[in-house]
Amino acid sequence: MNEYRDDKPPVPPIWGTRLGRAAIRSAQVLLVAALVCGSVWAATRVPLVLTPVLIALILASAIAPAVRWLTLHRWPRALAVAACFIVILGIFGGIITGIVSLIRGQSKELAVRAVAGIDQLHTFLTNGPLALTDAQIGAVQREVEKFFSTGTLGTSAITGLRTIGEILAGTILMAVILFFFLKDGTTIRRFLFGFLPARHRATAHLAAERSTTVLGGYLRGTAIIAAIDALIILLALLILGVPLALPLAVFVFIGGFVPIIGATAAGSLAVLVALVENGPIVALIVLIVLVGANQLEHHLLQPLLMGKVLHINGLVIILALASGAMLAGVVGALLAVPLTAVGWTVFATCTGRDTTVTAPLDAADQ
Repeated sequence: MNEYRDDKPPVPPIWGTRLGRAAIRSAQVLLVAALVCGSVWAATRVPLVLTPVLIALILASAIAPAVRWLTLHRWPRALAVAACFIVILGIFGGIITGIVSLIRGQSKELAVRAVAGIDQLHTFLTNGPLALTDAQIGAVQREVEKFFSTGTLGTSAITGLRTIGEILAGTILMAVILFFFLKDGTTIRRFLFGFLPARHRATAHLAAERSTTVLGGYLRGTAIIAAIDALIILLALLILGVPLALPLAVFVFIGGFVPIIGATAAGSLAVLVALVENGPIVALIVLIVLVGANQLEHHLLQPLLMGKVLHINGLVIILALASGAMLAGVVGALLAVPLTAVGWTVFATCTGRDTTVTAPLDAADQ
């Protein structure tokens, strides 16, 4: 040990003191933080590329067990990948087509019922607990009319069209990337890990396998929870006679992929529709059902379905959601929790910490 120390280059006395060593460590921390911040900044500059890659990676992790099951049952890998890929595209396409068809089919009925609903809302605002005056309601109405009569609406429309174009382009890119991840995921991973030192490759492969298990389990568990929330809202809306029950339930399902607040935020649209179309009493009942579904999700469904794959404290989830939303908006909120889970899994694997996540290597990929 002493001989090894003698071989070290001499350290200037100013850095050998306690304060000097603390300064060196602080500089190292600042450099690492600068690297992380720079990487995050660069990643958020190309969302049209990075977002499809991350979404495709999460979807591929969730679909991989189905591909593995088919290949173990003597399906050619290319055929298994194509079958799973077509099924996923069919599900997404069917959901979008169904929503559009339902909204178009009920648009005339909604236009008629909206007039009566607005009258009910006006009566509730003036005679209810808020006790607003006609002058106050008129001021709000004038502000809305001012918004529609100025150029703000046109600018928003142009921005919305550009956003739709970006979403379509990102969806197509995501589909292409997903296909290649399913088909050549193992080859791509081995190529990337080939740049690592040989002594670190086994750990990197193990971290990748565990991360895949975490991502797949998270997505499947979240999908099941979101489907249960959507089914509860759908039944409540159908029983109460709220229009657009199925599209609103689909929105709740989509919102369920944002932990903690997603389903509740999406369900607020159902409350609003019920308020306009059916009155305040029905809207209150929908709100109670929504809160009940939220409590069921947090206290029963999440621990039951994702307790074995998502070992993250609730405070960490909230901080990750806030950070993701600030950095990348809605997409950041969607991806924050799975990326945080993967980061923790990689850290735990690389540092040798115990983890309950196990993922056998895909025999069909060897």
